[in-house]
Order: sequence, then C-alpha cells, then structure tokens
Amino acid sequence: MDNLWSEDDAARLVAHYAAEGVDPDLALRTYSSRLLGGVPRLVMHGGGNTSVKITVTDLFGEPVRVLCVKGSGRDLGSIEPDGHPAVRLEPLARYRRLDTLSDEDMVNAQRQNLLDTQAPNPSVETLLHAYLPHRFIDHTHSVTATAIAALPNLESVCREIYGDRVACVPYIMPGFALAKLAADIYEANPAIEGLILAKHGIFTFGDTARRSYDLMIEMVTMAEEHIARHARPTPAFAPIGLPERIMPAATALPILRGLLGRASAGRAPTRWVLSPRSSARIRRFVDGAGLADYARRGVATPEQVIRIKAQPCLLPAPDADRADQWRVAAQDAIAAFVAEYDAYFARQNARTGGGKRQLDPLPRLLAVPGLGIVGVGSSAAAAEIAADIGEAWIDAVLDAEAIGRFESIGEDDHFDMEYWSLEQAKLGKGMEKPLARHVVAITGGAGAIGAATARAFAAMGADVAILDLDHDQAGSVATSIGPRALAIGCDVTDAASVGRAFDAVCARFGGVDIVVSNAGAAHGGAMADLPDRVLRAGFELNFFAHQSVAQNAVRVLRTQGFGGALLFNVSKQAVNPGDAFGAYGTPKAALLALVRQYALEHGRDGIRANAVNADRIRSGLLSDSMIAERAAARNLSEDAYLQGNLLGQEVRAEDVAQAFVGAALLERSTGNVTTVDGGNVAAMMR
Repeated sequence: MDNLWSEDDAARLVAHYAAEGVDPDLALRTYSSRLLGGVPRLVMHGGGNTSVKITVTDLFGEPVRVLCVKGSGRDLGSIEPDGHPAVRLEPLARYRRLDTLSDEDMVNAQRQNLLDTQAPNPSVETLLHAYLPHRFIDHTHSVTATAIAALPNLESVCREIYGDRVACVPYIMPGFALAKLAADIYEANPAIEGLILAKHGIFTFGDTARRSYDLMIEMVTMAEEHIARHARPTPAFAPIGLPERIMPAATALPILRGLLGRASAGRAPTRWVLSPRSSARIRRFVDGAGLADYARRGVATPEQVIRIKAQPCLLPAPDADRADQWRVAAQDAIAAFVAEYDAYFARQNARTGGGKRQLDPLPRLLAVPGLGIVGVGSSAAAAEIAADIGEAWIDAVLDAEAIGRFESIGEDDHFDMEYWSLEQAKLGKGMEKPLARHVVAITGGAGAIGAATARAFAAMGADVAILDLDHDQAGSVATSIGPRALAIGCDVTDAASVGRAFDAVCARFGGVDIVVSNAGAAHGGAMADLPDRVLRAGFELNFFAHQSVAQNAVRVLRTQGFGGALLFNVSKQAVNPGDAFGAYGTPKAALLALVRQYALEHGRDGIRANAVNADRIRSGLLSDSMIAERAAARNLSEDAYLQGNLLGQEVRAEDVAQAFVGAALLERSTGNVTTVDGGNVAAMMR
C-alpha cells in the first residue's frame, strides 16, 4: 500500500483553509481523510470514518473541547472541513458511565451536542472515536484488513503480523456497546497503535494526522505482505468446466434485466440498472468449484449487507448454444433467491419480535460463472456501487481463504445490520424522479437537439447513452451531464455500427428502455434535378438509419419483456414539404409511416412508437448560414424567420427535448405525433 502523504500538499491545504478560519488540525484531518478516501482498497462509497479532537471557542468566548468526526454518509475522498461536524466531548464522555444506550438515544445525544445544529449526523461510530484518547483517529474497511478480520483465528494471526502493536476487538454491531468495549480493550493495552475489529475493519491513531495516516498505511501493508508470504493453493477455487461458448454480456444482461423485472411481482420496481464486472480475481471466484459454499458465507464487513444483501444470487454459466435453457435456469435461480430471502425475513422478524417492514427480496449482486459479477441498482451509479462492494467482498474472501478460512457474521447479525435504522438512513428514502431506473439511448446525441435531449432525460433521473458519429463531441456532452452518461461512437448508416452501439449500451447498463432516434441531416435540391446518389444518401440517413436503430431497440426491448418507447425525430417536412427540399422531406415522410408501423406491430409487446415534428431549430441541421439564407430569401430578419409561427416565438432545442421527455412519460400513447414548431397551420396533423 503506497504512502501518499506530501508535506507540501498538506501545507498548501492548511494555508488554503486558514483563509476561511479553519483550525490547522481540522485542515490536516481533511487532507489525510482525502488520502484515505481516494484509495478504493481502503475506503469506498461513504465508508470509513476519521476524527480529530480540537479546542474551539463558544459564544461566551470560553474554550470547548470538541470531537470533529466524519458526518454520516459523507465521502472521505472529497470531504470538506464541514464534513467533520464538531461535537462537545465532555457530555459524550459522561455517557460512557451508562450501562446501555439505545441507537436512537445515542444519535439524539450526539445531535444535542453538535456545535452547529445544521451539521450532518455524526458517524454512528462517534462514541468509539470519543472514548479513545488520541487526537487523530482513522478507521477504514481496508480489503486486506477485513480479510484478516474475517479469520476465526484473528487474534493469533494479528499477533503474528503485528506483535503487541495491535489489539483485537470481538464483533459487536457499531454503536454504544462497541465503543465501550473498544475503549476498555485500549485501556488494558495503552501502548497499542491500532485496533482490528473482528468482521469489520481497522483503526489506527496518533497525536498527529501524519502519524495516524502513516500507521494505517503501514498496518495494511503488513497485512498484505503477510498474505503474500503465506498464501497457498485453495482447491475451492479450482476452475469448473464452462460451456464451450459463453453468452456475451451484451446478450445475457437484457435477459437478466427482464427476469429481475418479472421476479419483482409488484413487490419491487420493475426496472433495474445493471453493472457487470470482470477481472482475473472475480473470474477465479465465480468460476471456482466451491462457489456455492463460499459465496453463501456472508459479507466481509457488516455494512456491505446494506448494499448487496448477505449473499449474491448464484446463476448458471450462460451457455450461448442453450440460451433458452439458460434463461429458464436463471429465472429459477432468481426465484429461489427471492424465496430464500422471504424465509430469512420471516425467521428473523419473528426472532426480533416482529414489526419490521420487509425490504424488497431481489438480489443486488449476481454471480455468473463465465462472465463475472453483476451489480443491481436503481441507477447506473447504484449498480456500480453494488459491483464495487461485491468486488471488495470477493477480494477479502480470496485473501482470507489464501491463509485460512473466511468466516462472516451469522444470520442474526446480518439481519440486525440490514434492518438497522441507522444504516438504512444512509441510503435515503426520497422520492425517485419520474424516469429513474430508465436507460435512454439517443442517436445524434452530440448535436443541439440530441444534447438537449440527453440533458433533459438525465434531469428526469434517467441514465443516458449518447450515440454520435463524432465520438469526441459525444464525450463532451457526456462529461457535461456527469457519471450517468455514456458516450458511444456510432455511424447510424452502418447497421453493424448500430448493433455494436446497442451492445455497448447493454454491456454498460444492462439494457435500454427508451430510444430517441434523432440523428439526421438535410439534403437540398429540386427533385427533378436531384442526383440519384443525393436522394439515396438522404434515405440512408433519414429513413434506413432510423429503421436500423429501431430494429436493434426492439431486439433489446423484446428480450427484456417489459416494453419501452421508440421516439423518432421526424420533422414537419414529413407533412409540410419545403421547396427544393425533397431529399430530406420524402424520407421523413417515409419515416412517419415507419413510426406508425412500429406502433402497429409492437403495441402487443408494450413498445410505444411516437414521433416529434419540429421546425426551425438552431442546430447542425439548420445552421446559422442556412438561417441567414432562408431569411434573406423571404425578405425577413433572422429573428422574424425563426419566430414566424402562430406563437411568434423561436423554438429551441430544449423545447424539442421536452417533447421527447413528454412522449416518454405518456404511457398510454403510441402512434402519436407531437408538433413542436410554435404553430404552423400547414404542418398541423390531419
């Protein structure tokens, strides 16, 4: 594990925050927290916590000793000083004299002692940080440390690695009892430099930020070196025999997405986004002969159960030559997982006295021999988190099994953590946006209308794939949207390129729900004088390309089996042709017929096909030079030309984008045409 500390960088950050009145120790706490949070094998997705004890001045000008501890759910990798809310230390110390303290009372007590009542909730492990005397304390769920912490002979292994430098803490759920036990163990061994919490993670501490950070890196490195020295072959990970041809992820994932939707049976949302993950280590795990054993032993750290449940759903290897049989076997495996989860909840709810509200029973991680693992989530980001945590769990199992036996917490503890209100609160229960869980593919996504449409769908909660001939420009649009956008280079006039693009969408997100077939370009000239090649080029881009996109979309939508939407940028030219514009208008008229044909033929599949007819939109299609030319031909100013409609207003790309979003939301509409032209009587549908 590399030590990333830089005295120069640390000094610069201290100076930067000094201008904002931030205590130098809190600035250093921010710096070292980011170092830890930037390494996935140490910390990921809001995990881990750090603290510093400092003295501040209250409203009376009197000094107050406070604990600045990471706010619950804050990300160490990007944390700011206010991400470590300050809690008065003296009252926290008094609570230690209590015999018991409920989780709810603990959280309330911590909030009562915040200096800033608007600050986030302090970490659920605040009291553990408070009861250790050190100025700086670091806690991570290092993959390697959790592997060591999962060993049944943890104490003897720790002595072998660390001697007397580290003490071990038996497993207890985070909270008041764990804080008291950890403090008692430290006070019995005050010379120690760290704690290993069984089935949980590692703490290091020191009087300076650098000392605590250096110890974390050193302790993790020592564990890595120990595993490397003592690793031995493990028969359980000997590879199984796989089918001769494994189904590609782009083919398998839409099948799985559909199966998950059907397995929801009204108890969970139908649509889920998938994130596949593969590597040599992941394949060693999922292709291993002992998968059914070690995959069911439980998570590496208790917090993982919140994201991926206690175990993955184990699927058979997807045999490309027996696709139908694999679909049935995968469906049975998912159904068995749901049934097992229901039974688990019933057992545990009875044990805890009832009254719990069951979470949905669907898996959040799939283990697929021949492919790897697949994260399941409400969005691409959530699915990637599940895959990330699944990969960290696999790494911990592999490391632990290399030197001993991986053992997780028991079923009772899994349930207590999964249904722990303090952890559930981290995931948030806010209302989902209207198009959350939807994947949208947009052709011509780098153009004015395409980019506006991508942004509009993303704003409604969808994950978007931006397909464009100009991959770099598509990438710029994706970057402007953020992580929920994927850029794909695609020539829509090349059927093979379109097929590859849809495969890429499926390989990233698991499938597709809405397709906006938007790419197009204008070809001018009077029909009688039009070269055949120009007319054919017009049809290739403005008709046949849409057909190719629609065919691939239907291929995926029918595989998933829960419907979807095909949306086409048709243009007012389809019903109101322009003079010397036939090479554009005639294929657009044919496209309008194509929209209706898809509506007719695929309504039975739950697939809706609708069109948007727009006019006079500033874009690559209607360039500034073309606007000037058309305005001059009509003896109009450019503004008058663009506002030449019943509303007297220029129609923008964003207006067309909203029409596409509106069409996607109209679940009982198909074969419809939405006109976005400000009012053009000649283009009104009849």
